[in-house]
Amino acid sequence: MTQTVKDRVIAILAEQAVMDVSDVRMEDSLEDLGLDSLGLVESIFAIEEAFDISVPFNANAPDQSDFDISSVAAIVAAVEGLVAGRAA
Repeated sequence: MTQTVKDRVIAILAEQAVMDVSDVRMEDSLEDLGLDSLGLVESIFAIEEAFDISVPFNANAPDQSDFDISSVAAIVAAVEGLVAGRAA
């Protein structure tokens, strides 16, 4: 069975947040998941490794990044875009 980008991203975020995958909702923010800045950075590294992509994210200025981290749905959409760009 092939995991979708959405499933893989949620699994990564759930692992970093020490949560069950079923408890992660698309509308959740990183704060809702209990992820601090270190958890975010570790999540970004795990996403980059899982998808063989480079995430344009500046941990020192996340509000100025091209990578939207406002919600799980935004992160999934951003990763889907990067994966699609890599495949093109």
